[in-house]
Amino acid sequence: MLNRDQWTVAKKQGVYRPESLDEEGFIHCSQPEMIETVANGLYLGQQDMIILIIDKDKIGAPLIYEDCYETGHAFPHIYGSISPDAVLKEIDFPCNENGEFTLPAELAEQPQ
Repeated sequence: MLNRDQWTVAKKQGVYRPESLDEEGFIHCSQPEMIETVANGLYLGQQDMIILIIDKDKIGAPLIYEDCYETGHAFPHIYGSISPDAVLKEIDFPCNENGEFTLPAELAEQPQ
């Protein structure tokens, strides 16, 4: 998930390369069952958030599942930038009036 403005810039530039790629060496991603927890832990109250559905076969960079936070959950990390061509879908991800996020119905209904 990211801010819509960040994604708009990335699409114009032809590449999504967040600061985490330079700072940590990878782009943080989440499986659907992780999105709500991550969003409420890191983005509480932020407006204009979106979720990108990424085709892992089109990333063009290594995708590695790692438990780098010792939570017992393997988070997907992309070790390179993301081309907008790898994005299958953009899903609006608004927070509620309390600033909290709830997994969009179209993701909650998909098999995990």
